[in-house]
Amino acid sequence: MTPTHKPRPLLALLAAACGLLGAGAAQAAETAFIIPPPAMDQTTTAAATEKAVIAGGCFWGVQAVFQHVKGVTSAVSGYAGGKADTANYDTVSGGRSGHAEAVEISYDPKQVSYGQLLQIYFSVAHDPTQLNRQGPDSGTQYRSTVFPESDSQRKVAEAYIAQLNKAGVYSKALATTVEPLQGFYPAESYHQDYLVRHPYSMYIMVNDIPKVENLAKTFPDRYRDKPVLVGDKG
Repeated sequence: MTPTHKPRPLLALLAAACGLLGAGAAQAAETAFIIPPPAMDQTTTAAATEKAVIAGGCFWGVQAVFQHVKGVTSAVSGYAGGKADTANYDTVSGGRSGHAEAVEISYDPKQVSYGQLLQIYFSVAHDPTQLNRQGPDSGTQYRSTVFPESDSQRKVAEAYIAQLNKAGVYSKALATTVEPLQGFYPAESYHQDYLVRHPYSMYIMVNDIPKVENLAKTFPDRYRDKPVLVGDKG
């Protein structure tokens, strides 16, 4: 997009990009899981901002989804599960760092709860039944993992996983793990806001644009068209 072009609403832009792929992309956009909300959730706290760290495959698409969620003030791609000295893309890509590609979400708990974020995570951000892979990406760095920031978050996550397995809303048990958060390390700048900066990348069009479309269709009351970008804070 050149500076002389009038900006279009992002969902319209994404739909146009997805349209370039024809029926295949339309089919991919129908893969959201319709799931019940969590029976257990965190109570509203006095804190103005809370954080949640989750992993579900390539962080480009997960970041993009939560950048469109009302109440989210920041969504940063990064690494969690390993040590600081291995928190870089070249090392993590080798699959032996212990890290997962993760996203740190900052949110206003008065607008959106931790449980509601997890509902979006399990429904449209990724497929939680896949073990150590998402779509074309495989390896432990692409695992489905929740990294709780507190004991309260841990209890909510574990209860929700048990609830969803018992409800049988998926064809098989969830592969999602709950792991202690040792630290979150932001990814390199070129990974941030990747979908917005590269909407016509074939990978983005096939794997990630359908996730944002599913968010808008499945959670219209939670969706906002203008994403909150890491670049806006720079």
